[in-house]
Amino acid sequence: MLAEIRIDGLGVISKAAAQFHEGLTVLTGETGAGKTMVVTSLHLLSGARADAGRVRLGADRAVVEGRFSTANASARVVSEVDRLLESTGAERDEDGTIIALRTVGTDGRSRAHLGGRSVPAGALSELTGPLLTVHGQNDQLRLQRPDQQRQALDEFGGAPIGSLLDKYRSLRAEWIEARDELAERTRSSRELAQEVDRLEFGLNEIDAVAPQPGEDLAIVADVRRLSDLDSLRSAAAEAQAALLGGAADGADDSADGVGALDLLGDARARIESSDDPTLTALGPRLAEAIAVVTDVSSDLTGYLADLPSDPGALDTLLNRQAELKTLTRKYAADVDGVLAWADQARERLSKIDVSAEALAALAARVDDCAAAVAVAAGALSQARTKYAVKLGKAVTTELGGLAMGKARLEVTVQPLVAGAQDSAPLTVDGRELHAGSAGVDEVEFRLAAHSGAQALPISKSASGGELSRVMLALEVVLAGAESSATMVFDEVDAGVGGRAAVEIGRRLARLARTHQVIVVTHLPQVAAFADTHLVVDKVDGRKGADSGVRTLTDDERVVELARMLAGLDNTQTGRAHAEELLATAKAARVE
Repeated sequence: MLAEIRIDGLGVISKAAAQFHEGLTVLTGETGAGKTMVVTSLHLLSGARADAGRVRLGADRAVVEGRFSTANASARVVSEVDRLLESTGAERDEDGTIIALRTVGTDGRSRAHLGGRSVPAGALSELTGPLLTVHGQNDQLRLQRPDQQRQALDEFGGAPIGSLLDKYRSLRAEWIEARDELAERTRSSRELAQEVDRLEFGLNEIDAVAPQPGEDLAIVADVRRLSDLDSLRSAAAEAQAALLGGAADGADDSADGVGALDLLGDARARIESSDDPTLTALGPRLAEAIAVVTDVSSDLTGYLADLPSDPGALDTLLNRQAELKTLTRKYAADVDGVLAWADQARERLSKIDVSAEALAALAARVDDCAAAVAVAAGALSQARTKYAVKLGKAVTTELGGLAMGKARLEVTVQPLVAGAQDSAPLTVDGRELHAGSAGVDEVEFRLAAHSGAQALPISKSASGGELSRVMLALEVVLAGAESSATMVFDEVDAGVGGRAAVEIGRRLARLARTHQVIVVTHLPQVAAFADTHLVVDKVDGRKGADSGVRTLTDDERVVELARMLAGLDNTQTGRAHAEELLATAKAARVE
C-alpha cells in the first residue's frame, strides 16, 4: 500500500506531507485548494509524463516522494517488486518500505529515483503497476472506448480468458509470420531466382579452382624459393661440400677435398690415442660435434633432393597463384575468406527455394496456421461471451445499490468489423474474420438507464453521474481479480448527489475492506464513510496561494463535513447534520 507521500513545489502546494493507512482515506478541501495536485503527484510517481507547467511559480522544481509498503501484498506482487529492485540496484529502506521519488524542473526535464538509485521513469511505472491504480475523470472517458471495455471483460474472466488469449496471440503471430513470408516470396521470386543464379555461379567458380585453406600464403613462400632456386642450390651444395669434403656442383675441382667431418674425425682419433686424461676427456664432446655435423649434412642432402628439378615448376605455381587471385578479387581478401563465403553461400542456398512446390507448401502452412487461429479465436470468443453475461449481471446488481436500481448493463461480444485497428483479414472455410491482436471480438458495454429502455452504448446513453457509478460498480466487481493493493479515485462521484452519493460511499467502504482506497471527493456523504479523513487547506499569503495536507480529528471532521454541507460549518444545524451523517455512515459500515 501507499504509506506516505511528500510534495514540494507542485501547483499551489509549497510543502505538504500526508500519511496513509489501510481502509478508506478521503481527501477534501475547497475548490482550488490543490486536491488534484495530490492525484497529479501519484501520476508522477506512476511514471506519467512530466509537465513543467505544474511546477509552482517561483520554484526551481517540483519534487514528489512516495513510500510504499509490500507487507500485505501477495507473494506474486512481492516477487515482481523484488525483481525490479534487483535489476535496478535499488534497495528497501530499513523498515522494508520502498521510496520512490520524481523531480520535474521548470525546463521540463524529469528525473526519477527508486530505493536510492537513479532510474528511468519507466521503472517507477513498473513499481507502481502492481501496487497502485489511479482512476481520474479521464478514466471514466476511457471506459467508453471498446478496447478498455474488452480489457475489463478479460480481467473479469481471469485465468481462463487469459490462457486462451495467450494461445490465440501465439498462433496469430505464427500465422502472420507465415503469411508475410509467403507474400514476400511470391513478390520477390524473380529477385530470389537471380540471387540463386549468382550464388551458384560463385560456388561453381570456387569449386573449379578448389582452393585449400592457407594455400595462397604457401604459394607465396614457394614462389619466393623458386625465384632464388640457383642461389639456394649453390649455397646448400657448398655447405654440404664443406662438411663432407669434395667439390660442390659447379665448384673448382682443384679445391681442397677435405671436409669438416674428416677433420673432426682426425681430431677425435688423435685425442683418443693420447694417454692424458684431460685430453681424452674431450673425446665425447668431439663425438657430439661429429653427430651434429652428420645430421646437418643429412638435412642438406634432403633439402637438395626436395628442390624442384623441373624448370617449369615456377610457371605452374604462378599460374595457380593467378587463379587464386581471381577468387580473392571477387569474394574475399584471402583464400580463407573465399572458403567462408562459399560456406555462407551454401547455407543461404539451402534456405532459398523458389520452386512451385516450395510456394505450395508454404501456402498450405499458411492455411493450417489460419485454421488454428480460427479455432483459438472461436474458443476465446466463446469464453468471452460466457463471462460477458456474468459481468453484465454482476455490474447490474452493483448499480442497484448505487441508486440505479432500474438500470441494466449488458456486455455484448460481436465480431470485429473490417478495417478495425490492428486487425488482419482471415478467411477460413469461406468465413471471413478480422483477427486483431486481442482476438476477433469487439466488446461493448450497453446501458439501459431504466426498465423498458433500450440498451445503448454507454458513450451515448450514460450521463456523467451514471458513467461514474458504472465505473465504480465495475471496479467493485473487478476487485477480486484486481492485483493492485491501492486504488485512487479522483472525484468518481462527479455529477452525483443525494441517495446515490450515500451508496457510492457505502460501496467505496466495502471496497476498502480488501484494498487500500484513496478518494478525492466533494461530497460529504462519501467523506463520512472514511477511516481516515485528510483535508487540503488553502492559505492566501503575500507570496501567493499555498496549500497543505493535514489529518482531521473526529471533531475536525464534523466541522469539515458541515462546511461541505453547503458551507454550514459555523452553524449548530450544520454540525448536527454532519454528526448525523457520520453516525449513519458508521452504522452502515458495521452492516
